[in-house]
Amino acid sequence: MNTNLLQPNVQNYINKNLKVAITSLVLKGSPFPTISITELVEQIESKKRCEKKLPTWVSSSGIYFPNKLNIEQTSSEATAHYKAGLLKGNSIIDITGGYGVDCFAFSKTFKQVTHCELRTNLSDIVAYNYLQLKVKNVTCYRGDGVEYVLKSKQTYDWIYIDPSRRNTIKGKVFLLEDCLPNVPLHLEDLLVKSNHILIKNSPLLDITSCINQLKYVKKIHVVALQNEVKEVLISIEKNYADTICIHAVNIKKDNSQESFSFNYQQEYIYKLSEPLTYLYEPNSAILKSGGFNALCNAYTVFKLHKHSHLYTSGTSVDFPGRKFKVLEVLPYNKKKLAKHIPENKANITTRNFKENVVTIRKKTGIKEGGTMYLFFTTNKKEEQIVILCHKLL
Repeated sequence: MNTNLLQPNVQNYINKNLKVAITSLVLKGSPFPTISITELVEQIESKKRCEKKLPTWVSSSGIYFPNKLNIEQTSSEATAHYKAGLLKGNSIIDITGGYGVDCFAFSKTFKQVTHCELRTNLSDIVAYNYLQLKVKNVTCYRGDGVEYVLKSKQTYDWIYIDPSRRNTIKGKVFLLEDCLPNVPLHLEDLLVKSNHILIKNSPLLDITSCINQLKYVKKIHVVALQNEVKEVLISIEKNYADTICIHAVNIKKDNSQESFSFNYQQEYIYKLSEPLTYLYEPNSAILKSGGFNALCNAYTVFKLHKHSHLYTSGTSVDFPGRKFKVLEVLPYNKKKLAKHIPENKANITTRNFKENVVTIRKKTGIKEGGTMYLFFTTNKKEEQIVILCHKLL
């Protein structure tokens, strides 16, 4: 890390140029003899990416930012706080520490935190930033986290792993055995050092495949931030062999949580219905979790079709997702549909439908916008229908 970037005049330059086009800065070059324009641009780009993701880092003085790839891969403060709330104990080790956001959250709930990072430069940045953030209970280790924990004489209450999903040969990967470290390969050895392991995974991870790959899975948390799935967390407990609980959580803009839980092994009974007074669309965490039938047991709602993942009820229920008042249900007819749309504007969603949104707009001429919501879907009679709705708060 180039400590010259931390000088007050350089920090002022970075802050003043957060909204300036990068190309114009590159053309001007660096005004500082000990700092390259590449280093300045890296700080500016990374800090801009952190404005919403890591507000504590951005609002603190003297913070050093890594390259934008490290920022892209790190947890947000919101999801890190959620993870810290799941774990209890005195000691935790993060064997793939990265930019240290998760360890920062763990430092608020654990007495002793160990941050391991293979990349020396990134480890130095994290250790420096912890000093600026006044974090005193995190120990930073430069090197291979798996080797460190296995050679250590210490045992831990928790081991946390965020495997790298980039492979030098395959590029981005989403299978656990292709990530670094290879968790399935090291699992038994790691469980000698701790009875509890939490693994952070890509939103693209297949949950069933993951359960089949790993032993002792106790809980799975699907975490969405403002209705965008960010993480799939796998909680492992040594020798656990009981029911797997899946938690789908959507963290809203105001930091409140929309939660839904179900048992992975349980068969849930559901009933089908034509669209009734209210229509519901589950949040993205539930859609990722696969708890489609369990929703019907938890709430007094019906599915429109086995594969549509839209729900309906005659009376209003507090549903975890978007809620709509049904105005009309029409058979799909592109010529007649426009007559029912004020100003020919509507928000369109497709669920289990033969055409995508782009094709529908092209065929019908319906423009984006307005207060009307249209759901193009398939009903229980296998008919293609359009549900006209108004969104409810």
